Amino acid sequence: MGTSASGELAALSRLFSPAAMRELGRSGRSPLVARLLQDTSVPADLPGGATLRDALDLGYAKLTKSGNRDDYVYRSSVVEKIALGRHNLRTATVLSEVRARASKADLVILNGTATAYEIKSERDSLSRLTSQLSDYRSVFASVTVVTSPFQTDAVLRLAPDDVGVLALSPRLRLQVVRETQDLPERIDPTALLETLRSSEAAQVLEGIGIEAPDVPNTRLWAELRKLFADLDPAEVHQHAVSVLKRSRSRAAQEAHIGTLPPSIRTAALFGDLDDGARANLSVATSTLMSSVMNWS
Repeated sequence: MGTSASGELAALSRLFSPAAMRELGRSGRSPLVARLLQDTSVPADLPGGATLRDALDLGYAKLTKSGNRDDYVYRSSVVEKIALGRHNLRTATVLSEVRARASKADLVILNGTATAYEIKSERDSLSRLTSQLSDYRSVFASVTVVTSPFQTDAVLRLAPDDVGVLALSPRLRLQVVRETQDLPERIDPTALLETLRSSEAAQVLEGIGIEAPDVPNTRLWAELRKLFADLDPAEVHQHAVSVLKRSRSRAAQEAHIGTLPPSIRTAALFGDLDDGARANLSVATSTLMSSVMNWS
């Protein structure tokens, strides 16, 4: 292979990026994926007749070993076990990289409430955790940190008592270290407003029984902030969850996601693929590795 261990981990991490899924989706082939696989031991470890699906599954297995686990392994575990396991894409909406004041929540799952998940893998620092949690608690009723068993004590010391803590075990099980508390009354409606599009903010107001401001775009957000500042936190949170579940639903992806290898479901889910790209991605995963490694 001629690649260092750190170089292999970097290549494996990029292999499961939405960018790699989008390139596969464009034409059913990806020079980027072929190059990344060349920088790993995966091709050499596969039996004859293996497909890209086999390569992706093996690459993911290498990435899930303790010490190697990156943000994607944690993100994928939450999506698989909570968004697709406990819930489904018809009843719950899962979002990635959601703005909350100066931070971005790694994942947000909208069901009866809004739960933000902050991922701190064994390869992450906890230096920003306190400020991140403060930002998330102003926008989401429920906040949970997902981390390694080796970091749970440090996270428990840094996180407020209402913040849940999940540990991702060596066998990729999510173990509850501390239950999260659902506290919509603590959110700041003006901070929540910043996560919404203007059309979504108008729908939230209409749901509460308040007419959306009819002003030029230059004044719209200032007027929205005035209105949201006077709203009841729990009520605005409830309506925002309802609006976002509809406006950002991923229900249309449910059938396709189920056909993909678990290793790439999360990357595909957040790759914003259209119907054609989804079909190309499915075909690509069945391609023999002998062909994949000749992509250019």
